[in-house]
Amino acid sequence: MLVTGLSRRGFFAAGAALAASLVTAGCGVANGNSSDRILEPPRAGADQATTPARLPIATVSPDAVAAKHAGQSPKAWGMDLDGIITGFNATGKQFAVTFDACGGPGNNDIDENLLAFLQAQRIPATLFLNKRWIDANPARAGQLAANPLFEIGNHGTAHCPLSVNGRAAYEIGGTASAQAAVDEVWGNHQRIIALTGHAPRFFRAGTAHYDDVAVSIVRELGETPVGFSVNADFGATASSGQVQSNMMTAESGGISLAHMHRPKSGTGAGMLAALPALAAKGFEFVHLP
Repeated sequence: MLVTGLSRRGFFAAGAALAASLVTAGCGVANGNSSDRILEPPRAGADQATTPARLPIATVSPDAVAAKHAGQSPKAWGMDLDGIITGFNATGKQFAVTFDACGGPGNNDIDENLLAFLQAQRIPATLFLNKRWIDANPARAGQLAANPLFEIGNHGTAHCPLSVNGRAAYEIGGTASAQAAVDEVWGNHQRIIALTGHAPRFFRAGTAHYDDVAVSIVRELGETPVGFSVNADFGATASSGQVQSNMMTAESGGISLAHMHRPKSGTGAGMLAALPALAAKGFEFVHLP
């Protein structure tokens, strides 16, 4: 389902800052197959700690998907196309929190205070991990995958905008063909299976940009493309006050986008302020359905 009309105004206003933040995490060649602090798992029995749904390992042929779309010309480009999930049908005042770990030079860190807070407050979240981030933090990624508060989503192999003609977003070049788009999804799809033992349900492209052909490719590979309704941190460039203000625009059935690999950014402090405030307003935090 596609939810429209929700707040994403900050994304475009902060485009230049986002480009500066993400340019070092651009689309490149993946590095092949590939001091951790262990957080205690949440206590059993909490409603929010329900294990997310798991997909079996599919028998999809990535080569067949690439061949089907070879040479196709896209007709649409952006972050809010048909087929991209930007919200969900909520039961009551529900909201889904998601965090990206973009990976690559300067982007392989982790905001442990933020993750410790999510666990202490028993707030479920979808963590979209890039393959380079997983490969740089394999033990920590395994700990996160084992925690039922967190669902691991696919944030691509090399953090590329997902296209079939190389279209760029924020000065990051996109995948240049159907085969390259398949590889961007499938390389990390396989890495997440190795990490978790099951297939990821959700995919978010680097920069959250797709063309319409790439959206079809993601879905045919067995994953659901995810966007956002609230851009919380402008690519981890926002101040804590901006993050808090952006999150307070949340509406029922919405999805927030923020980043977990920049512990010195304003993201963590802003989230630590905003999430309890939203809970006080009656919001329930849930996994993506």
